[in-house]
Amino acid sequence: MTDVLVPDLTGRLAVVTGGSDGMGLGLATRLAAAGAEVVLPVRNAAKGRAALDRIRAAAPRATVSTRTLDLASLRSAGALADTLLGENRPIHILVNNAAVMALPTRHTSPDGLELQFATNHLGHFLLTTRLLPLLRAGKARVTTHTSFGARSGRIAWDDLQSEHGYGAWRAYNRSKLAGMLFALELDRRSRAGGWGLTSNVAHPGLASTNLQSTLPKPLAALFKRLSGLGYPVQTADHGLRSALYAATSPEARGGRFYGPGGLGHVAGKPAEQRIYPSARSVEDGGRLWRVSEELTSRLPAGS
Repeated sequence: MTDVLVPDLTGRLAVVTGGSDGMGLGLATRLAAAGAEVVLPVRNAAKGRAALDRIRAAAPRATVSTRTLDLASLRSAGALADTLLGENRPIHILVNNAAVMALPTRHTSPDGLELQFATNHLGHFLLTTRLLPLLRAGKARVTTHTSFGARSGRIAWDDLQSEHGYGAWRAYNRSKLAGMLFALELDRRSRAGGWGLTSNVAHPGLASTNLQSTLPKPLAALFKRLSGLGYPVQTADHGLRSALYAATSPEARGGRFYGPGGLGHVAGKPAEQRIYPSARSVEDGGRLWRVSEELTSRLPAGS
């Protein structure tokens, strides 16, 4: 039990990135159990099939399916968007959840972009903006998963791809701040343009997931042990609560930030949080949107 009352989602279509394991799988399971039809875009087909089996075991009446997506690839993100646009079904919930974390050395995406920035931000940016017709048709709730790292993140406008000095956590924090800035800017643009969708942000606090696989083994093991105590590290099932609340609760609003309400916001039931100072600049949100459009435009529409 995750202490979030999910409303009846019968007739709703939800798309959850990173839904083959961890918090994404938990989110997809809860949405499906509430009646939503859930689409899981996955990179690994075998993991996708295993995820479907686990969801159906937990929610026998679930309607779930997979699509192909490698978020690090602009071509793949664009192809998924084109597939869903071709199916022409309004999307009611989109959870931008997938991420990679603190890669020890700098890697680049198939498009030559720094891998964390490409995966955690640009892939989601391209997918979401390409899907705007379906999101608008569904009056969607778009929830983007960020992290504590966004609080100390900085957008290096002259070195977004970390070409002139790479730091694993610096690049990760930048990518998660970018996702937060994007989510808030999406909500502003929706309100200004009358798009009808709402966009908000959530963070899990400290949660033990497969993302810790990039950490030194003793630290990853400590995370897992502490999650058994429930504080200061949560299990993945408890860590997903803020995103689940942000994506489904009638009380959750656009342009807001949700996270654990306990001491230090590392654990606890979902609660509205103050937006990190690093993400409050409307000017930065607009600038990042324009830069992201430029970076993703290298992929021709419809390719």
